[in-house]
Amino acid sequence: MRKIDNFIFKSLKKTALLSALLLIFSIGIANAKNVLVTNDIAVSTTWTADNFYSLETQIYVLPGATLTIEPGTVIASATGVGGSLAVTRGAKIFVNGTKDSPVIMTSTDDVATWKKDPVHPTGGDPQTGKWRATANEWGNLTIMGKGLISASHFGGLPVGGNTQNPSGLNEKQMEGLTDPVNAIYGGDDDNDDSGSISHLSIRYAGKVIGLGNELNGLSLGAIGRETNIDHVEIMNNVDDGIEIWGGAVNLKNISIWNVGDDSFDVDQGWRGKGQFIFIVQGYSLDAKQGSGVGDNCFETDGAEDSDSQPVTTSTIYNATVIGNPGDGDGGTVWRDNARIQYRNCIFMDLGEKLVRPDGDDGDGASGYGHNGTLTFEETWKTDFSKTSKVNECLGCLPINFNHASKLYTVQTSGKLAEITDSVFFRNLHKEAYTDSDTVGATSGGKSNASTNNVVIAGSRDANAPIVSITRGNLFTSTDGKIVIPIKTIDPRPANEALTSVDKAPNDGFFTPAKYRGAFSADDNWLDDWTAADAYGMIAESESETETETETETPDATETPKPTDEPQPTPTPKLELDKLIVEPVAAKKSLRSVPVVVTAIDNNGNLMNGVNINATATGKRITVSPSSAVTDSNGKAQFNIKFGLLSKDGEVVFRSGNVDVTVKAQ
Repeated sequence: MRKIDNFIFKSLKKTALLSALLLIFSIGIANAKNVLVTNDIAVSTTWTADNFYSLETQIYVLPGATLTIEPGTVIASATGVGGSLAVTRGAKIFVNGTKDSPVIMTSTDDVATWKKDPVHPTGGDPQTGKWRATANEWGNLTIMGKGLISASHFGGLPVGGNTQNPSGLNEKQMEGLTDPVNAIYGGDDDNDDSGSISHLSIRYAGKVIGLGNELNGLSLGAIGRETNIDHVEIMNNVDDGIEIWGGAVNLKNISIWNVGDDSFDVDQGWRGKGQFIFIVQGYSLDAKQGSGVGDNCFETDGAEDSDSQPVTTSTIYNATVIGNPGDGDGGTVWRDNARIQYRNCIFMDLGEKLVRPDGDDGDGASGYGHNGTLTFEETWKTDFSKTSKVNECLGCLPINFNHASKLYTVQTSGKLAEITDSVFFRNLHKEAYTDSDTVGATSGGKSNASTNNVVIAGSRDANAPIVSITRGNLFTSTDGKIVIPIKTIDPRPANEALTSVDKAPNDGFFTPAKYRGAFSADDNWLDDWTAADAYGMIAESESETETETETETPDATETPKPTDEPQPTPTPKLELDKLIVEPVAAKKSLRSVPVVVTAIDNNGNLMNGVNINATATGKRITVSPSSAVTDSNGKAQFNIKFGLLSKDGEVVFRSGNVDVTVKAQ
């Protein structure tokens, strides 16, 4: 009887304890609230994870104030309201996210796709969600500092009293912001400290202010090297993913996915470092290229005007760049005397050129070779230690902030411009390697042993420098641009990317990683904290699958297999057998005929990742694109167009030794 009494007593104690905990929990949830942020932040403020915050307008963190954001905090602004966050010169921001508790800046429409979770202040589970083809749902995060910028001209015209020499007096108003007082960046302190950012996911951002005036996912104006930025994700921005104007800030572990313009864009003399940068080209929404469909992967502008100083001079180690083989643009674009070293990188599936010299940036600057500066080709042949004498600081001593020895500290070896110790794969544009051959990154469109660069032959996924990639259905924008979006990816290195010849120096920022690309073989740093992972875009690694299998509880009705039972032999990769084209004939009366080409292997299976070339013959008959890669359904989409006076002709679709012809009727 006593045992029964003790059992009842213990049960009552547990019930009482549980009730008390539930009461405390209920009080906590009741205290959680949606905080509407309507005023600028003038005094130091902390945002906590037990609330979520909605930016109701353009919010500035004013000079002297610090905004601290605790791990796990969600800033979810109402779609279309125009909420945005900017940190002014003299203010600071500390985004203290962690892998297990990232800080998320997004829209309420994104939160609406999260799995219901009554425990979380938003009512949803941040580790879930669904990717949507949209952007421009809120503003962005902009940070402005006191570093040096070269902004003497814009649109070919002088900017205020700004100078072409590195006087430290140059200032400029931030793109996408309209406040003439709080939106100014620039100064004379490359060591400026604007705070720190870690494990921050920025989603569906990029408010459009006007033509050519849009907010990037993360905008950094004149940020100093004492500012720490690592583990930042940009998902689906309307404009650039990250854009940097001048300063000397360093960035590490950066993921930029499906942005509407350039993925990583620099200008006005940035002189920082970058490592472990992951770029996936795609589209954020159905709009023109540059405002919805991705443009260039890396776009580097040197100075404005191009003979001004400081000039962009940087080193980037360990980037993995996955282009859009449909209508993506350049892998690396070079303008206005930019000097960049790319080392230990992967560039694959680019839509156009690996190296694309673009002269100037279209805003009135003068390009390479202007006023006695180095030409583009000379920049690739000139040692890193040679700094420009054009518009340098005359009379400056080595102790001065604007002496060349203080301005240009990142590059410590090699040439001013280079791509070395990198691997290139399935870059199939007819001019993919034209300019990289000219500057010596590749040789005749193939590997170049002198630069330790490898061009992988063929186009099969088994040869790829990453573990796996699966593309989704082909998308054609209303502007006629073709995107073959990535559905899932395991970006860890494979084949020639597993080991590099050299590695980054151990200089206090760079990690000496002896592999190519942004990931090691045993660590996908995108796991757990990113939108890409929450949306199911990160392919489950083999090690994760094995772990789950080991921890599964076997069904009691199943008979365990003996451990020595032979395992089935993996099915070998099959070769392309045939192409199927729909329609089999093109009607000239339609003027424009969409054509779908399907790749089939010799066992009847659909084949993804097959490159198909298209060639049109006949008067005023064109086909676009000239080449495309099949998606996960084995399909690639083309478009045949007829002029008013076109005559009978044909279009041949070919992959290797397999081809099929569409007749014009």
